[in-house]
Amino acid sequence: MTAVVDYAQAGELKFGQVGIANLRVRTLDVTQLANEMRDRVQRAPNMFERAAVVLDFGGLSNVPSLEEARALVNGLHEAGVFPVALAYGTKDVDALSQALGLPLLAKFRAQYEPVGGTSVPTASPAPGEVAPAAPSTPAAPTKAAAPKAGPGLMHATPVRSGQQVYADNRDLTVVNTVGAGAEVIADGSIHIYGALRGRALAGAQGDETARIFCREFHAELVAVAGHYKVLEDIPAELRGKAVQVWMDQGQLKLAALD
Repeated sequence: MTAVVDYAQAGELKFGQVGIANLRVRTLDVTQLANEMRDRVQRAPNMFERAAVVLDFGGLSNVPSLEEARALVNGLHEAGVFPVALAYGTKDVDALSQALGLPLLAKFRAQYEPVGGTSVPTASPAPGEVAPAAPSTPAAPTKAAAPKAGPGLMHATPVRSGQQVYADNRDLTVVNTVGAGAEVIADGSIHIYGALRGRALAGAQGDETARIFCREFHAELVAVAGHYKVLEDIPAELRGKAVQVWMDQGQLKLAALD
């Protein structure tokens, strides 16, 4: 008799694309950073509460000490978000990540990062890929706008909660609804011919000429070239209306479509 060996694995490991919030630290003031994050969580708990956050110390002249970094991690925990890794930087950052017991994301790429403005970073899936979405939070310096390629990406089915659709280097047209908890991203403009109940992020590579158009506006969050507004910041009279979103002299504008 030959013994039957069971080679089935107890756990299946796969690598996918998820959006992770990137917090680029520009001033190492733990109290201020925690208060800023606490304010975001209180104003938009559906977006930011219990959000996974990557800490990016690339905006500082010196890497924080272990004690300072631990104080920041604890302060952010108390504010309602969860630091899960450090963004890659120098050997000192690598050593700090090991001392903190946090992973180092050597290939982490934050987007939606205008200098001096609020931003919404994420990791980009492959063109047209549908992948898990995750809350997004403000972060760091912007990239130059990438040239648009055509034609745009057409997405015909509903984008459901937990899904993400990304149009790489082109516009995105959704001819259905974008559900609550779903995310649509484009390097160009976004056109939604159904209800927008989730998140829409246009100009993902920094193109401030990109726009968002939707037929029925209930968005959790909208962003153009990193400048964003959450539902709590959007005028109540625009909800349920046909709306466009665009940048004007560094400010994010929203208006009803005639």
